[in-house]
Amino acid sequence: MPKMKTSKTAAKRFKTTGTGKLRRLQQNRQHLFEKKPSTRTRRLDGEVGVHLGDAKKIKRLLCKR
Repeated sequence: MPKMKTSKTAAKRFKTTGTGKLRRLQQNRQHLFEKKPSTRTRRLDGEVGVHLGDAKKIKRLLCKR
């Protein structure tokens, strides 16, 4: 049986904490900042936890259990 390969796209988007929880960046923080208020971009800064319904699929993509 061959080894499972890590999905490189998922590896770039998600990080795992020391306790095994998944973190992700929030959407709407990549481009077109001139039309977005500063308060909105500050609120969207930082990482948030992944929804529990998606965590199982993402862990499979990252080859974690």
